[in-house]
Order: sequence, then C-alpha cells, then structure tokens
Amino acid sequence: MSTETSPKVFIIDSEIEWEQVGEGVKRKIVAYNDQLMLTKVAFEKGGVGALHHHYHSQISHVESGAFEIQIGDDKKLLKAGDAYIVPPHAVHGAVCVEAGVLVDAFSPYREDFIQQTK
Repeated sequence: MSTETSPKVFIIDSEIEWEQVGEGVKRKIVAYNDQLMLTKVAFEKGGVGALHHHYHSQISHVESGAFEIQIGDDKKLLKAGDAYIVPPHAVHGAVCVEAGVLVDAFSPYREDFIQQTK
C-alpha cells in the first residue's frame, strides 16, 4: 500500500482494530498519508507511555481521562479537553491518572507504527 493517501477518505472508528502496545495501553491508527497521521491511544488507570523521543512533530488532545504529561523536564496534569505539543526530538511520556484516551497527530506520519502493524 502506498502511503501517498490514506486507504479511505471516510474513516469509521468502530471498523478500526485496537492494537495492544503496552501494559494497560492500546492504540489504533485512524488515518495517515505521507505528511500526517492521526492515532488514538487508550490507557487504563496507571498505564504508562514510557519516556521516548522521535523526529516527528506531535500534537496530542486529551479526549477523556487525566494524564501526567512530561515533556523534557516539565510535567503537567492534563484533563479532558486539554492538549499539548511535542517538538521534534523532545523526550516525552505520559502516566494515566484516570482512564482515558489521547488523540495524537504526527507530522510526518509514523512509519514505525505502520511497520509494527504488518
């Protein structure tokens, strides 16, 4: 499949499978093309998005729940409706304080996520 365009123009959330990516953490790739990717990550309370970094720009929206977000040395408790921006190469991670979902947008798309699903 070429990444030039997303396989579908209209995306039905209920038709997308969740992928277990860690203890208490699962992800679904909503849509992507070469320039942009949208994902959802569901966390159980206590689930951890380990500290990591990547060259992609990232914007994340807290759809539900509450998360302690760390970007570099800064930590902030974010709740439903809040958002954060992760610059390229910045070390960041999340700890779920109240079960919920993060909606992540990446530019360019996360080719490593696509390779993991194959």
